[in-house]
Amino acid sequence: MMEVMSARDDARLVLLRHGETTWSSQRRHTGRTDLPLTERGEEQARAAGGLLGELKLRDPLVLTSPRQRAVRTAALAGLTDTVVDDDLAEWDYGDYEGLTSVEIREHDPGWTIWTGVVPGGETAAQVGARADRVLASVEAALPDRDIVLVGHGHFSRALIARWAELDIREGRRFAMSTAAITVLGYEHDDRTILAHNLVPANHGAAL
Repeated sequence: MMEVMSARDDARLVLLRHGETTWSSQRRHTGRTDLPLTERGEEQARAAGGLLGELKLRDPLVLTSPRQRAVRTAALAGLTDTVVDDDLAEWDYGDYEGLTSVEIREHDPGWTIWTGVVPGGETAAQVGARADRVLASVEAALPDRDIVLVGHGHFSRALIARWAELDIREGRRFAMSTAAITVLGYEHDDRTILAHNLVPANHGAAL
């Protein structure tokens, strides 16, 4: 019996994390702070463009975070006609902006962004609501064209979790390197993760 494919089985939602910045290389939480890419980050973004080319994207709709590190990554990766979407901004880390997890745990043992409190910043529920809003805004276009979302580490992981219909906190299961690519889509109309954390062999990306 011939298997009948859904029109959505060819649809791809591609996530691209921005390239390295000074703070990402130091594992500092970078939300609102608008840092440029390092020279290495620019090289990573160009390399990501090569991987995107291999995907042979269908008339892609490209949305980026408003932060310069994401906009620049999109440009260096060869993505054109980009649209800025404020909902793609990174998690608002509030009082923890610029700190590493090690520094935060000095006064809040065992803290993680996924399970802990973020004083002055966003809750996991608020980030999940933003992720759901982004996904709802692009899903209708997927049968006809691919979508590329250029953004950040934690928020991209939140998007993956919500696409897979998991609780927002399960984003902790999906580590994502700088300038890495994740491909989401469908199998038999079920949302699925087609590929995750793709980087060139000589990428040298930092988590």
